[in-house]
Amino acid sequence: MPSSTTTLIGAAVLALASTACADSLSSSKRGLVYVDPTAASDDNIWDAGNSDLTWYYNYKATPSSNINSKLEFVPMLWGNPAAGQTPFYQTVQNLIQNGQKINYVLGFNEPDGCASGGSCIDAQTAAQVWISQIQPLQKMGIKLGAPAVTGAPTGFNWLQNWFTACAGQCKPDFIPVHWYGNFQGLASHMGQVNGTYPNITAMWITEYADPDVSLYDSQSFYNESASYFDRLEFVTHYSYFGAFRSSVSNVGPNAAMLTQKGQLTDIGAWYLGQQATGNIPKGDAVRSARFAGWGSVVLAAAFYCLA
Repeated sequence: MPSSTTTLIGAAVLALASTACADSLSSSKRGLVYVDPTAASDDNIWDAGNSDLTWYYNYKATPSSNINSKLEFVPMLWGNPAAGQTPFYQTVQNLIQNGQKINYVLGFNEPDGCASGGSCIDAQTAAQVWISQIQPLQKMGIKLGAPAVTGAPTGFNWLQNWFTACAGQCKPDFIPVHWYGNFQGLASHMGQVNGTYPNITAMWITEYADPDVSLYDSQSFYNESASYFDRLEFVTHYSYFGAFRSSVSNVGPNAAMLTQKGQLTDIGAWYLGQQATGNIPKGDAVRSARFAGWGSVVLAAAFYCLA
């Protein structure tokens, strides 16, 4: 354990580093992956006037009534529509006719996955649905997101099978990427996507986190990835998967943007363009209690400046 002096110096350095890096916290690319809150009051956090968020999606074709309209809504056709359900194309048209501004849509959430939120739809069926319910929206000036497959090899295989089944009739404007793992894996995965589909020049990162790791590693991953996305012109939108309380997080408590009490964690505050809060999510101890000395303090401070 460090001395109390080392701990105080460490806290001071981190506070100064956070203040010095305040300008780099802001980004117009950030959006919200909206999930039902643990408490209704949590929604007020994402609607705050000092938030960096500019857009959101909720895995549905229609907006969430409790999210402020200042955030641009992006409809999603989650999977194969049920019989008798209003066609996705018609739903989006109705939104526009009712005054909703729709610039983008997303199609099929993790269709190669049949568990943990995957829509589990085969590539042939997805191609048929896309051609009839999503592709026509492009004629209205709406940009189309390709199916958001998982980051596993099955995702690459599914997407290639989907393009084959489309036979040239599916023309997405951007490719959404999902990734759960470390930063090196994320960067490699993005490079593989770009190399496989060089003609699609825009990318959205619509779900990402480094799950079930320490608080320090979670924060380091967030800072590295946010800095990386903001430097890349072809990444136009990104949405961190963590807009929930640590007590209900399915990617580990340290990845969450809220503590178990609904307070912003450091990651949550940074993502909204704010300064670190120092609020620790349930599941990890205060990082400053682990510093071995001044070198560790300086290294930790450096991570604050990566985003």
